[in-house]
Amino acid sequence: MSIQDIIEGKKQWRAHVARVEALPRDYRIVYKEMQKYLLKVGPVDLPDGPLLPGIVTFFEEGVAAGKGVLELIGTDVAAFCDDLVKESPTYADLYQQSLHGEPGAAEK
Repeated sequence: MSIQDIIEGKKQWRAHVARVEALPRDYRIVYKEMQKYLLKVGPVDLPDGPLLPGIVTFFEEGVAAGKGVLELIGTDVAAFCDDLVKESPTYADLYQQSLHGEPGAAEK
C-alpha cells in the first residue's frame, strides 16, 4: 500500500464521516451502534467494502422520504445487521475454520 493509497483512504473516510454527521441525531445514533456491532461481528471486508457507505446512503434516502430510522430498520438493530452480513465471511468464520483446520483457512 502506497502513501497515496493511505491518503486517498483517509480522504474517503473523512467524507464518509461527514455524511454520517449530516444525518439527523436519531439516525446518527443508530448508525454508530450499527458500526460498533458490525466491527465486532461483521464481514472481513467491512473497512474497505461497500457496506458502511451503503448504510449511509440508505439512511439518507430514509431522511429524504421523511421516515424515522426505526421505520427503516425495525427495532432490532442487531438482527438488521446480521441480515446484512449473512452471506459475507466474518472474522468469526475464519477463526472457526482455523480451529477446525479447514483448507485455505490460514491463507485468508
